[in-house]
Amino acid sequence: MRKTSARLLALLSLLQARRDWPGALLAERLDVSPRTVRRDVDRLRELGYPVAAVKGPDGGYRLGAGTELPPLLFDDDQAVALALALQTAAVTGAGIEEAAARALTTVRQVLPARLRHRIDALRITAVDRPGNGSAPQADTEVLLALSTAVRARETLRFDYRAPDHAPASRPGTPPPPRRAEPHQLVTWGGRWYLVAWDLDREDWRTFRVDRLTPRIPTGPRFTPRELPGGDVTAYVATRFRGAHHPDSAPDWPCRGEVVLHRPAPEVAGFAHDGVVEELAPDRCRLTLGSWSWPSLAALIGRFDADFEIVGPPELSAAFARLGRRYAQAAARSAPGTPGPPDRPGTSDAHADTP
Repeated sequence: MRKTSARLLALLSLLQARRDWPGALLAERLDVSPRTVRRDVDRLRELGYPVAAVKGPDGGYRLGAGTELPPLLFDDDQAVALALALQTAAVTGAGIEEAAARALTTVRQVLPARLRHRIDALRITAVDRPGNGSAPQADTEVLLALSTAVRARETLRFDYRAPDHAPASRPGTPPPPRRAEPHQLVTWGGRWYLVAWDLDREDWRTFRVDRLTPRIPTGPRFTPRELPGGDVTAYVATRFRGAHHPDSAPDWPCRGEVVLHRPAPEVAGFAHDGVVEELAPDRCRLTLGSWSWPSLAALIGRFDADFEIVGPPELSAAFARLGRRYAQAAARSAPGTPGPPDRPGTSDAHADTP
């Protein structure tokens, strides 16, 4: 017979493997008597594990959810996955870096030597995208409140802070609370967003969670609507590529083609989701997309190479537009050369892009 401690761990592992266990089957698997199983179940309950008795012809046990966090048991793969997930928590945007670091230390201390060596060999540093270091973090309590509303299908009322650079519509007057049916929480580029049906605008919206303050209590329950396309990943990708129509394809709204005077291997490593075709040892065809034509022209210019524009005409117009801007900027910066007077321009970005 196994020692009591080893038998308790084996019993706990079995209880985690399936929902219900007949007492006789547990006794058979552990090679003990049903009476010993009952004693071991009582010991697990004393340790904080909520093991419930299941009524029925065979009788049995079920591991349920309790009010406190008891000691946890992971298999090898689960322990490694947990450690790696904790190491990447710094780039989640959820403001849990310190808690994740403490949790990783706790997990590592109780791991067997063989697993500790594997995790130490896989030590990683999660590096966020440049520019995200000062990005606002989402409050964990807000994330929990939104997640609860999503699961309960309850209408949200919340205050939504506009970007710092956006002018107030009514100075001195706080805007009314927003009302929305929450669909899904998503993370994108180190920030958290809520995908929801905006009841006032009668359209789908993505809200920055760090700008959102839920109001209590939540509103009435609602029947979930079908997200355009049915896939939240494709929908969010569509919105962040600048396509704001719900039925837009998950592709860049502006896509053009040029022939670059650079070898294809030099271009391919920096083309991201673009398509690079080799035409000659020193030339390649590049098909690339972006959220606006001037942005696409600027992306092509960063390759620092001569090129010919294949199309479409909108791309040629964008290059001409940028050329005038660059020439004016260079003229203004030349010593002793007065530049043309500043005049307000128009932004190429979509105003309601999150």
